[in-house]
Amino acid sequence: MEQNNYGADQIQILEGLEAVRKRPGMYIGTTSSRGLHHLVYEIVDNAVDEALAGYCDKIIVTINEDNSITVVDNGRGIPVGINHKAGLPAVEVVFTILHAGGKFGGGGYKVSGGLHGVGASVVNALSDWLEVKVYKDGKIYQQRYERGHVCYPLKEIGTCEKEQTGTTVTFKPDETIFTETTVYEFDVLKQRLREMAFLTKGLHIILRDLRVEEDQKPVEREFHYEGGIKEFVTYLNRSKTALYENVLYFEGKKNNVYVEVAMQHNDSYNESSFSFVNNINTPEGGTHLVGFRNALTKTFNDYARSAKLLKDSEPNLSGDDIREGLTAIVSVKIEDPQFEGQTKQKLGNSEARTAVDSIVSEQLTYYLEQNPMVAKTICEKSILAQRARDAARKARDLTRRKTALETASLPGKLADCSDKDPKNCEIYIVEGDSAGGSAKTARNRATQAILPLRGKILNVEKSRLDKILVNNEIKAMITAFGTGIGEDFDITKLRYNKIVIMTDADVDGAHIATLMLTFLYRFMPELIKQGHVYLAQPPLYKVERNKVVRYAYDDNELAQILAEIGRDSNNKIQRYKGLGEMDAEQLWDTTMDPEKRILLRVNMDNDSEAEMNVVFNTLMGDKVEPRRQFIEENAKYVRNLDI
Repeated sequence: MEQNNYGADQIQILEGLEAVRKRPGMYIGTTSSRGLHHLVYEIVDNAVDEALAGYCDKIIVTINEDNSITVVDNGRGIPVGINHKAGLPAVEVVFTILHAGGKFGGGGYKVSGGLHGVGASVVNALSDWLEVKVYKDGKIYQQRYERGHVCYPLKEIGTCEKEQTGTTVTFKPDETIFTETTVYEFDVLKQRLREMAFLTKGLHIILRDLRVEEDQKPVEREFHYEGGIKEFVTYLNRSKTALYENVLYFEGKKNNVYVEVAMQHNDSYNESSFSFVNNINTPEGGTHLVGFRNALTKTFNDYARSAKLLKDSEPNLSGDDIREGLTAIVSVKIEDPQFEGQTKQKLGNSEARTAVDSIVSEQLTYYLEQNPMVAKTICEKSILAQRARDAARKARDLTRRKTALETASLPGKLADCSDKDPKNCEIYIVEGDSAGGSAKTARNRATQAILPLRGKILNVEKSRLDKILVNNEIKAMITAFGTGIGEDFDITKLRYNKIVIMTDADVDGAHIATLMLTFLYRFMPELIKQGHVYLAQPPLYKVERNKVVRYAYDDNELAQILAEIGRDSNNKIQRYKGLGEMDAEQLWDTTMDPEKRILLRVNMDNDSEAEMNVVFNTLMGDKVEPRRQFIEENAKYVRNLDI
């Protein structure tokens, strides 16, 4: 038997960039598509830091034909002089040494998104090759690296205009690291770059995609917003009706924290607040968002009392009431941001809270006094929300599952499973009673629960909470899942590990699935974020030949099967219009048997939350025009249209 030697030499020291190649997830979160796109953001972030410092106003990001990326900026150019500590040119230090950067207080940058000094070197470590060109002092310098190793010393390759400065970085992600995909998605980059342009007013960001057919022009989008985050709020609100014309905008500096806030209420019932620190999205909020919410609640209550919109006997408006239908961007720039966790998802600086609180309180008080009509509109909406919230609370109490013993409180239509361990259990949400009947017969009683829904559930995007909570179908789902909703949500009480939406493979089925997802996205987003929500894929065709039955899930698969078995009159082909046409055995074989079924997991990414919000508003909201526009823009991408 081999000895497990654990001596002094078994302790490995990973030199330089080897550590990154060994454990890429530590530096970029994941090596899936998300990590792949993260490489671009790291390089662009460096260029944006130049823009924040006031030296750069144009960034061009190009997806080349071979899925390599080129990022060009017109900033100061990375220094090329010798860094005395390392004895190497500064540009080489930036790309080859971890934790090297100009953001540690050397006087190069006041504020920046990069903090750890790992961005450029990590991108270099995880690329098959990377080339950097620096335009500086009328000269062009170049250096190339392969998998993080220097190919040749920094060299001068030509001259340029004296005024021309900047950096060009081209890199090709390493296929051995990004094994899942190395193909960049235009839309994903577009979302993030648009966001960056909103957050840095005046900055031009151009995104080009050269991966087109020979006779086609490259796809190009330019993002440039002089209004900065005010325009961001207008963009997020474009598929809703604003309650008042102007976007409220407050800015100021306090305790070395630069604060920008833009906000506007609309006629919907959901709050959409997004917060940023040095242009980095903080999906979990933090002290800057807390400061904003405190200021909002305090200022509006003071105003409503002094203007006699709230009677002395009435309780104060809660923060939730005031923020109903609010779209807000809170962006702070701060010299030394302290994040909770490596992934920068939550800000921890206490000075950010006081800075945002005092700037918003002061400027909002002044604004409300100057604009009594706007103030009155917001307060009236908040008072209505308060009444609705009371009604919702009463309704919510009915949907709460009291204890495990009170199983009678589970909805009557639910056919529950016998296994009590949530890890093993799954629930199928089925459209209509007929499919529900087949599913109940087909299921594995131990681990599969069935909840049939009657008709289409309420579109929660257009309804207030009190209306939503008295809807029978929604009540049944909330009770069956067991987690509660909104602030009562507790994922540890989830009764099923998988929530499977099983609808017909037709237009109505897709609509019901969309209504379901809207409800989950708005009230239980954690279920989606943690990967508990799935869409079942029922087959479209059944092909029978000589008593051998096969199923096809789309037209391509049908064509494949027919090519295999031959096309003649011995084939019996059935096109399923709905789940109700299948008997229990067929339903089990195709859609419910864990060994054979196809389930699509519904994913949600923190980075694209603002964009996702826009999509749900556009597609499920009241306004028709933005929806028509969305359909016209995206119609060319439609596949498998069921006509």
